Amino acid sequence: MNEEIEDALHREGITLADIKKRAMALFIDETLLSFILIFALWDSFVATENMQEMINLTNAFVLEYMTMKIIYQAFFVMQYGATIGKIVMKIRVIEIKTLQNPNVLVSLNRAIFRIVSEMFFYLGFLWGMLNPTRQTWHDKTASTLVVNA
Repeated sequence: MNEEIEDALHREGITLADIKKRAMALFIDETLLSFILIFALWDSFVATENMQEMINLTNAFVLEYMTMKIIYQAFFVMQYGATIGKIVMKIRVIEIKTLQNPNVLVSLNRAIFRIVSEMFFYLGFLWGMLNPTRQTWHDKTASTLVVNA
């Protein structure tokens, strides 16, 4: 880890969030967003007659679902420093420079590159597991860290 970052975190008494907490927060957020999509499309889901129609319906709303995920991630990270999943797991996102909640541009950057990471088989998340600062691709591009709240 960069010594400057390590010193700043130590000075402020901030510790990095562990992988298990981050994974559980991801699971909570993805489950919540999936339920919102199902709720929004409930009438259409009920009208489907077989699994193939349900898959086609879901695929028809991929762009809207991605947009919803970007807005969700960007808003909650900017406003609260954490998504609902992160709040439940008592972790939060901070900017490396300020050690504060990310601003709107940083939050939006992080949310967009999170989708990119997901599109590439979650390789950006794997990167975070192998990185000493536990920074995923979206953390790297936004210059953020996920820390214990």
